[in-house]
Amino acid sequence: MISAIIVAAGKGMRMKNSLRKQYLLLAGRPILAHTLLAFDACRLIENIILVVPKDDFDYCNENVLSSITLRNNVTLISGGAKRQDSVYNGLLAIDNKSANIVVIHDGVRPFVSPEQLTACIIGAKEYGACILGIPADSTLKQVNNSGYVDKTIERDTIWLAQTPQAFQQSLLIKAYDKARREDFSGTDDAMLVERLGGSVKVISGSKHNIKITTREDLALAKAILEKEDMVTS
Repeated sequence: MISAIIVAAGKGMRMKNSLRKQYLLLAGRPILAHTLLAFDACRLIENIILVVPKDDFDYCNENVLSSITLRNNVTLISGGAKRQDSVYNGLLAIDNKSANIVVIHDGVRPFVSPEQLTACIIGAKEYGACILGIPADSTLKQVNNSGYVDKTIERDTIWLAQTPQAFQQSLLIKAYDKARREDFSGTDDAMLVERLGGSVKVISGSKHNIKITTREDLALAKAILEKEDMVTS
């Protein structure tokens, strides 16, 4: 079985809105609804775990899940204090006997395509771990605490990580168990696998696969949707 954990338990403070960012409307639907539809469109996905704040269960059912029709059942799981805790809660909700690939995704990345998701899953089956990313295309500066440039970093081998990130379940559980034993907090799931000495394959994502965390991101998301509508119309 291939299970997806969609993480949407953040407070969204940078959006500066009373409503959590994952519930803000994008083309008449909550951002999170767009993300769920993208995952449901991938025929390889067989199980969706949606991690949200515990107090949001009723809101999520009434305003997100009821607004869309999905092929997969969605299981709501309570989030943790940090993103890593939320993913771990999602992992605990998956049947260890039936799952073999786990896909982790940010709930506020609504523009991932089913094709990219499929490629990520196939990569995880082959390599053990596979993530989406895009090559850095700007000059990179390492800056010290005083705000001065220490050095310019060669960008030829630098990629910007995205989600989804897909893993063989046994590998991901080992990575999370190690991180919890050592009280280590990583910036993404792949980082935990890297600490095990595991290899992580990176495949091409898209600049449109943005994470919506600010008002500027939301404006960009609306522009992306408008452009897609123009192309398909």
